[in-house]
Amino acid sequence: MEADFVIVGAGSAGCAMAYRLSESGASVIVIEHGGSDAGPFIQMPGALSFPMNMPRYDWGYRTEPEPHLNNRTLATPRGKVIGGSSSINGMVYVRGHPRDYDTWAGMGATGWGFADVLPYFKRMEHWHDGGHGGDPTWRGTDGPLHVSRGMRDNVLTRAFVEAGAQAGYETTDDYNGRQQEGFGPMEATIWRGRRWSAANAYLRPALKRANCTLVNGLVERIEIVEGRATGVSVRRKGRVETVRARREVILAASSVNSPKLLMLSGIGPAAHLRDHGIDVVADRPGVGGNLQDHLEVYVQMKAKLPVSLFRYWNLMGKAYVGARWMFTGSGPGASNQFESAAFIRSRAGIEYPDIQYHFLPIAVRYDGQAAAEGHGFQAHVGPMRSLSRGRITLRSADPAAAPVIRFNYMSHERDWDEFRTCIRLTREIFGQPAFARFADGEIQPGPGVQSDAEIDAFIADHAESAYHPCGTARMGAADDPDAVVDPMCRVIGVDGLRLADSSVFPQITNGNLNAPSIMVGEKASDHILGRAPLAAENAEPWVHPAWATAQR
Repeated sequence: MEADFVIVGAGSAGCAMAYRLSESGASVIVIEHGGSDAGPFIQMPGALSFPMNMPRYDWGYRTEPEPHLNNRTLATPRGKVIGGSSSINGMVYVRGHPRDYDTWAGMGATGWGFADVLPYFKRMEHWHDGGHGGDPTWRGTDGPLHVSRGMRDNVLTRAFVEAGAQAGYETTDDYNGRQQEGFGPMEATIWRGRRWSAANAYLRPALKRANCTLVNGLVERIEIVEGRATGVSVRRKGRVETVRARREVILAASSVNSPKLLMLSGIGPAAHLRDHGIDVVADRPGVGGNLQDHLEVYVQMKAKLPVSLFRYWNLMGKAYVGARWMFTGSGPGASNQFESAAFIRSRAGIEYPDIQYHFLPIAVRYDGQAAAEGHGFQAHVGPMRSLSRGRITLRSADPAAAPVIRFNYMSHERDWDEFRTCIRLTREIFGQPAFARFADGEIQPGPGVQSDAEIDAFIADHAESAYHPCGTARMGAADDPDAVVDPMCRVIGVDGLRLADSSVFPQITNGNLNAPSIMVGEKASDHILGRAPLAAENAEPWVHPAWATAQR
């Protein structure tokens, strides 16, 4: 097998690149270890808790014991299916704050400032405002990726935004537009009641072209001859085959598997590679380092009235939701139920939001386990820019072995301060008049958890990943010893090899990572094809006029 471009990974960025590269007329082979995304567990938005807990669709990774979280091992789901993690995620669509990308540029990712990436966000989007407002000049309206808003007909969903305004925060009708800061409607990669994954948006249309092929198999290593990537070794149907790339090999295997593949191929920290008997092709200390994520806790409340989604939390209710979705594509199953959001600043002196909220009109965990037998609601909340950093390393030189994942969560003292603030600000929001007729006491952390020490103990016991790992092959200047790829997404030290997925983020973005991961695939495609980047757009984002002196 041979093609102009060989893409490893059919995830968010990989699908986008398959679409754009094949659109140019080049031949493309996409290699994905996972299988089909057919079936209701993936395609029904309301069933989102299922695919990320199913070995059929998820790599099933877990962290090493996290020393600052009572040595708990945390789930680290990554999609093992076409569409990658866009096929098992919560479907929340967040570009990030414009300042995120200006920070990237300042960290050596030249050409990746907000003015540079905005045209790519617009190119990829097909935005549907749902009648909730927003400025269309900031959005794209004819891209492959449908972005929509839920019905927001649950009274708790509307009460969350009303409570934010009562607490003195801004409201925003489009956090992906000019003004991220504030409370408002949440956006999702859902279209006509169906998950609109990167597989649906990009890969399926690409595969209709004769020059794009999907191959199922496990890539074991990149083949490198005299400093140039020439193809990949793939285990499929019980044997190892070589898939050759006439022009380039492109890694898009996730922030966990992309650095793992680099190291298996001899690209990474030299001493670590030698420890595993791997010949060093390029000594790149940054491979696997700079690992970042968003942690969050659920602040959960009991509800006085039967207004939450708990009414469906029984066999008959779930059967009704599933049947209605199957036959009509509507009802609770057609939404991820994350329909209201907020981005706020934790204190005065912070220029742009550093706390994110997902509001959910039921008290339940990501794994689908109800926290309380009864009606309730919750806010997922956590800091956006933790200073803690971790690393991905090899467990062995066996390509089938899971890597070692150490996030080193909560290793910086500032993380604890920010998390305490998150919980206290959330309690204040839930204490507003908008929730007075609904709120019937706190489930967790619980009214007895008040002091710093009590809150810290709750965080250590209950903080969970928001499943946003990134940064493990960060982009930077070619002469930066800790950078792994240059601003053209070329792996430094090896010719004919690129990497484009959330691994390349120099710093984690403000919000969920699917949108910026797809954007990276879109922009990388132009670099790979040798095209001039889309013209920069100097749109100026809203920043709170009193940010230096006021928290809200």
